[in-house]
Amino acid sequence: MDFRPSPAQQLLVSTAREFLRKRADDAAPWRAMAELGWPGLLIPADLGGSGGSLLDVVLLVEELGRAGTPGPFVPSAVVATSMLLRAGTLDQRKRVLPAMAACERIVAVAVLDDGGSFDLDRISLAVDPPGRLSGRKLFVEAADVAHAVLVLARTGGDVAVFLLPTDRAGVGRIALETIGVEKVFAVTLDGVAVGADDRLAGGRDDVIAALEAGALARTAEMVGAAQRVLELTVEHAKTRVQGGRPIGGYQAIQHACADLVRDVDAARGLLYRAAWKLEEGAPAAADVAMAKAYAGEACLAVARRGHQIFGAIGYCDEHPLHRLHKRILAASLDCGDAALHLETVARSIGLV
Repeated sequence: MDFRPSPAQQLLVSTAREFLRKRADDAAPWRAMAELGWPGLLIPADLGGSGGSLLDVVLLVEELGRAGTPGPFVPSAVVATSMLLRAGTLDQRKRVLPAMAACERIVAVAVLDDGGSFDLDRISLAVDPPGRLSGRKLFVEAADVAHAVLVLARTGGDVAVFLLPTDRAGVGRIALETIGVEKVFAVTLDGVAVGADDRLAGGRDDVIAALEAGALARTAEMVGAAQRVLELTVEHAKTRVQGGRPIGGYQAIQHACADLVRDVDAARGLLYRAAWKLEEGAPAAADVAMAKAYAGEACLAVARRGHQIFGAIGYCDEHPLHRLHKRILAASLDCGDAALHLETVARSIGLV
């Protein structure tokens, strides 16, 4: 394996870092991202996209996480796009994906229902005859700006995916309280009519593959945010004077910073390995699960240790540390938490 970014990927990273630095105070840089082709990074060129790879997405989302950039990139440009590419009919792909690549259309993804699990076997929302959906989906990100939502439901013993316009009769959105800047919603379905044209052609395996892509994107987001915490903490240790010298001169702080480097680098290594295996078409379910589970714990440990080194200033609203911490926490839960992914790892080594 060669984890060194290609020249094109190096350009992507440097462009993203400079773009996000200049727009650090922009609350919604989503439209401007379209000019760089980011919303269509996974979409083939013949459908108006950039024809990029999952490795490109991982590198880009790592920069988005490092900058703490809000927006619907992961749910729309990664999860929904992957699901439509794999499971959408030809007509659905031609109708939706070019608009998504041009940032003219945002698609949210509604997986969790009242069962509250990313385990597809626990989805309780079912299609009632004669083709209507009633119930609710929880923690749907970007539902307020989405033009459509992909809803997972059960039809018999299989998992079905429906592409529903958010302005369809019976579709509602209720804002939920969050600790971070990202808005999430409960999407309510009150006898929403669904037809054959609304249903994607694929099934369970396609949904799992899209959620794996989302899990890697959220892992990259955590790694990027943890990298920024590391950078801020080391700089603080060099400049914060206590007892007549910078606190970085004390061995306890040096050891703490070394722990931060270990956790960030180990999480990044697992992330890149999983992304490379997925890109090569190799079996990667356990690798994705290990990357997501480890990063969820390691990156949270980085944020907590950063708070210990910074002290009270890290909790002030003006300081970025608490926002990075919240972003890591939210990303650790999306597309499966550590417990769910550790179950996958356990099954892969025969413990379950």
